[in-house]
Amino acid sequence: MARILVVDDEIGIRELLSEILYDEGHTVELAENAAQARAARLRSRPDLVLLDIWMPDTDGVSLLKEWGSQGLLDMPVIMMSGHATVDTAVEATRIGAVDFLEKPITLQKLLKTIAAGLARPVVTSSLVAAARQPDQRTELTQPLTTTPMPGAPEPVAETNNSLLGSISLDQPLRDARDEFERIYFEYHLGRESHSMTRVSEKTGLERTHLYRKLKQLGIDSSRKKNTST
Repeated sequence: MARILVVDDEIGIRELLSEILYDEGHTVELAENAAQARAARLRSRPDLVLLDIWMPDTDGVSLLKEWGSQGLLDMPVIMMSGHATVDTAVEATRIGAVDFLEKPITLQKLLKTIAAGLARPVVTSSLVAAARQPDQRTELTQPLTTTPMPGAPEPVAETNNSLLGSISLDQPLRDARDEFERIYFEYHLGRESHSMTRVSEKTGLERTHLYRKLKQLGIDSSRKKNTST
């Protein structure tokens, strides 16, 4: 499961791509222009970006150059356009895009290109990215466990860590992911008293996508009634 940022000024394209990617198990963030894309990129690095070339404020190629010059192009970017020329596609690839999709985009081509993009390592041309994102990189270098001082109380594990330990790592990735997502959503449903509005805000999923995901996982989203007498 990957976090994918979709940048396109056409609402129909954004909704179509988000539906497809959600159904494939990805987490999707949408941006309708370069300003929203910049804000999303600064909040956290996506695993992959689908970036439209022709946008009203700043075109996709200019945004790609901007990210490259700032050391923020440390994720695979796939350009999209229905009117781009070969020269434009070549320029985008030269700047740092990993591939190019021509609209209308077929489902098979979309999924194949995304899978290839996620599997392809991306190396930035600058060390600025490391300086701009110390939190993400230093977290990976922190020890997972610490040895307490003699006589010190045992560290308290995060809530529900024991539940995550029940997931078998010998099963296929998709099945393990479904188990994790089931635990994840049941946790938030219980914590928010089955308020779909609050669960939607906590998980970052739109309500329609949240309902679909819960149904897919076989989770009852209705409020639990007290049946005790």
